[in-house]
Amino acid sequence: MFIVNVEGAIYKDNKWLIGKRSEKEDHAANTLSLIGGKVEQEGNTDTILETTLRREITDEVGISVKHPIYITSASFVTDTGIHVVNIVYLCEHQSGKAIAKDPNEIAAVYWMTTEEIIHGSTIPGYVKAYIKQADRLKQKVITKTEKSFET
Repeated sequence: MFIVNVEGAIYKDNKWLIGKRSEKEDHAANTLSLIGGKVEQEGNTDTILETTLRREITDEVGISVKHPIYITSASFVTDTGIHVVNIVYLCEHQSGKAIAKDPNEIAAVYWMTTEEIIHGSTIPGYVKAYIKQADRLKQKVITKTEKSFET
């Protein structure tokens, strides 16, 4: 059995929102990560992943996002041996100021450039990989959008 987790690679003004996980977290305590959380049972729904993503982002950092686009999925085993399927979305910041709403989950938030993340010595490799993928997808989406306005 797996836990399903969703995370957002959230961008605004050419920066990505990165959260520092609380020291009280069971998995990856005190590490830098994307924002997200576990999928919960919600009955029948067509958009469970996107609904969870938006809820978790609002609950953890107080912002709204728009246009979630699937980037990738992976599996991992937590520090306590729980198997997780992780699904990552590219998200554009829509509104609100990002803050660490619950210090038991997120201790701090940072807006960082792609370069700062890729070259950051304290950022886990999987976060760097997700941001690289998100940045490539973001560039494709922006280029496609610009071309559609030209025609």
